[in-house]
Amino acid sequence: MTRVFDSIDALKAVAGQELGTSDWMTVTQEQVNTFADATGDHQWIHVDPERAAKGPFGGPIAHGYLTLSLLPVLAAEIYSVENIAFGMNYGANKVRFPSPVPVGSRLRATATLKETNDIAIGTQVVITFVIEVEGATKPVCIAEVVYVYAGA
Repeated sequence: MTRVFDSIDALKAVAGQELGTSDWMTVTQEQVNTFADATGDHQWIHVDPERAAKGPFGGPIAHGYLTLSLLPVLAAEIYSVENIAFGMNYGANKVRFPSPVPVGSRLRATATLKETNDIAIGTQVVITFVIEVEGATKPVCIAEVVYVYAGA
């Protein structure tokens, strides 16, 4: 269930706390192929299931950046901030992909609000996302992402 904050100040009040966890999402070969077409990254480990079956992971894996690009949909399941003029991605301080995402696996994200900082146009928010694959022992992505929210 999405955690709803009625203002930026309400979000700021939970700095240092976990915001929640998304639902599970299945990563499909179709998503991987579409991402490969969009980025031009057609490496066989992602788009050739037959060859990838003989590779180091026993099948195709999602691109790391595909996993990262799923954050907007996963984050929307975790939290939202209302009564703002706008929110925008500002970047990432750090991103790591410690483990692969096998095609067909299910993943989910957990978000923790690391810190907030007032800036000229609003509030800069740093959120650490940990993306895991169901049944795996290591996360598949750890990303410290920066957003900017401006008050209404």
